[in-house]
Amino acid sequence: MNDELNALSKYVAAGRLSRRDFLGRAAALGVGAAVANGLIATAVRAEGPVKGGTLKAGMQGGTSTDSLDPATWESQVPIMLGYQIGDGLVSFSPTGEIVPHVAEEIGSSADAKTWTFKIRKGVTFHNGKNVTPEDVVATLERHSDEKSKSGALGLMTEIERIKADGGNVVISLKEANADFPYLMGDYHLMIQPNGGKDNPNEGISCGPYKVVSNEPGVRHVLEKYDGYWNSDIGHASTVEIIVINDATARMSALQSGQVNMINRVEPKIVGLIKRVSGVTVRNVSGRGFYPFNMFCNTAPFDSNDLRLALKYAMNREEMVDRILMGYGSIGNDIPINKAYPLSPDDLEQRPFDPDKAAFHYKKSGLSGTILLRTSDVAFPGAVDAAQLYQQSCAQAGITLDVKREPGDGYWAEVWNKQPFSTSYWGGRPTQDQMYSAAYYSKAEWNDTRFFNEKFDQLLLAARSELDSGKRKGMYRDMATILQNEGGLIAPMFNDYIDATGPGVEGWVEDPNYEMSGGYALQRCWLAA
Repeated sequence: MNDELNALSKYVAAGRLSRRDFLGRAAALGVGAAVANGLIATAVRAEGPVKGGTLKAGMQGGTSTDSLDPATWESQVPIMLGYQIGDGLVSFSPTGEIVPHVAEEIGSSADAKTWTFKIRKGVTFHNGKNVTPEDVVATLERHSDEKSKSGALGLMTEIERIKADGGNVVISLKEANADFPYLMGDYHLMIQPNGGKDNPNEGISCGPYKVVSNEPGVRHVLEKYDGYWNSDIGHASTVEIIVINDATARMSALQSGQVNMINRVEPKIVGLIKRVSGVTVRNVSGRGFYPFNMFCNTAPFDSNDLRLALKYAMNREEMVDRILMGYGSIGNDIPINKAYPLSPDDLEQRPFDPDKAAFHYKKSGLSGTILLRTSDVAFPGAVDAAQLYQQSCAQAGITLDVKREPGDGYWAEVWNKQPFSTSYWGGRPTQDQMYSAAYYSKAEWNDTRFFNEKFDQLLLAARSELDSGKRKGMYRDMATILQNEGGLIAPMFNDYIDATGPGVEGWVEDPNYEMSGGYALQRCWLAA
């Protein structure tokens, strides 16, 4: 029996037998679906990727205001789209190492202040033109310009000079930074013709797929770019991203076969999904977290006592248990967890303490209702989390009013615009990158309006400190400042929970971001 099924599974992997027929034969022999699917998966891995076909992702996180300009990418759909159509100097492996892309080699001076990126030859844009060092220089220049409003602006402030030198791009820094290549892996820094200075929204880059149809907030259709430099990446002929912001509709689309994979599976339904035939839950822990953001420079949150009151009023254990259903870990009002090297492992955990919350609330001299804005698109269970927080605040005598905002436009009109709102961050490969992107005073995405001179000084000093022990101490000092004075309430670090339908193979567990680090559509294929 096993020999027969093993042989038939190879036919499925080769596309000569349908999965349905195979499962039917397995059932007739008394073999369950789980075992049969395991045989297929083993055969598919042995057979290798299946080329061709259409792979579809149903995703939360797309709006009608989304743009093809990499500088603007801030939510899941444009980021996922960007990973398919774009390519940067480097990317990151699932275990956190630098992976060369447009830059095939990286070198630095002994003091880590001058970095040389050798640009790979034979890389072309979707318009057929060669990618040149000058295109790379122009890309980095544009994202260094405050007028671009780039989400990478905070990462670029340490650059003193960028120049093309033959086949290389040479970057001189104001201060040493041993982690600088990691900054160049930011998803905003996709290389564009002339850096996107002419038409940043054109959608032309040098990734494995090119844009065929672009309907923001609805769907994005891409086709394989035959000129991509790495033939091992991108197996489907066509990939589609279909915007499905409603969690129930996303799950229905996966079950019905309308899409092959989905993001943002709500933790509360994971148990049910695991019982659906052919559907596989893909969850991995990483650096992502679900914040409650307060603007430190906007009343009433310009009172640090009020900020402390709201931090002590957060029941973190309850959040992880009831909102994440255990698919995550407790946060400590900093954007860093144990997934980061040199994390502050001895920082005291902030508890849920209604008495301390009441003390600081009274000390702030404030009264009345505090408005918290949230939406289903902020993170899975965000509305429930806000209501749960409302209850824990009440135990401290704090009246919290929860306003549920529409999903479409939330990232453009609420996040980083309103003084108290829920959000999410996917984390970054290094502490420097995470702090630089969101908590450095000059960061475009400083979504808590946290401006602290001492914090900035430590951030810049840590970049140039090559002694890991001293650097860890600086990061701990930064974490202490942010925890005690910042506008970030970080109750929980989330697992990324995605799901795939029948026949999807090639998935890689990648903690860098959801949907296999953002690369699911180019890593996966349909076995049958």
